[in-house]
Amino acid sequence: MQQLVLPRSAGGVLAACDTGPTGRSDEVVVLWHGGTPSTGEPPAPLLAAASGLGLRFSGADRPGCGGTTRDSGATISDVVPDVLAVADAVGAERFAVLGHSGGGPRVLACSALVPERMSAAVAVASPAPAHAEGLDRCAGMAVGVVREQRAAARGRSALTDVLEHGEFDEDAFTPAIGPRSRGRGGGWARTWQSRSRRGWRRRRTTCSPPPGPGASTSRRSHPGGSSCTATRTGWCRRPTAGGCTHVPGPDLRPVRGAGHLDALHGVRPVLEALRRRALAV
Repeated sequence: MQQLVLPRSAGGVLAACDTGPTGRSDEVVVLWHGGTPSTGEPPAPLLAAASGLGLRFSGADRPGCGGTTRDSGATISDVVPDVLAVADAVGAERFAVLGHSGGGPRVLACSALVPERMSAAVAVASPAPAHAEGLDRCAGMAVGVVREQRAAARGRSALTDVLEHGEFDEDAFTPAIGPRSRGRGGGWARTWQSRSRRGWRRRRTTCSPPPGPGASTSRRSHPGGSSCTATRTGWCRRPTAGGCTHVPGPDLRPVRGAGHLDALHGVRPVLEALRRRALAV
């Protein structure tokens, strides 16, 4: 994995990474957006699942995470200049984006704001906007996660109090994930919640070209996250007041029985579909 340090347009530095050229003439560059908290480096199981597909993965640490300079005012859409900086650094005129959990909204932001650079987009277990039309954001969530969501809506201090003094909710995890997820850090959860409650975008847009396959999840979620996702509920395919869909032409692929954190298990077919979509553009 190659490590890159780039200037950030908003100030400071952007810490990025790149798996390097695949050596294939039909290589597809994929910008990875992980969940929260995480750095920009794609997880090893994802890279293993992509073996032999000719996918070159790149990513960047979010502001305040890893080696990227903190930006307390950053919104979801502010990821776009960072993504373009990484794409330019690796020489990718067009690229695909793949995101999980908190990375999902960033995938949609890229699709909406720089469609001319996009070849495909995949959002796995992505939260919908906090005030999405016709969507109960807390539907299907574990009680402890709903408690955190509602505290976040009241402000940072209320959320901090819940995270520091609230009881751990065993039902927030599927059995396969729960034993490995007992610890949690209030700092990252506060950051995730406060940014997810701020604006996704600075202007109204539509997403074009159509994203690639969106994998979805079942009910359970991680602390501070949302199991009522844009993908799970089909929110991206619902009509808006203007008659169009929130995201044109999505390919919705439910992952039956999976939880929020383990939705990336068996991701190989999704990567294959992403590659086909990217090469068809």
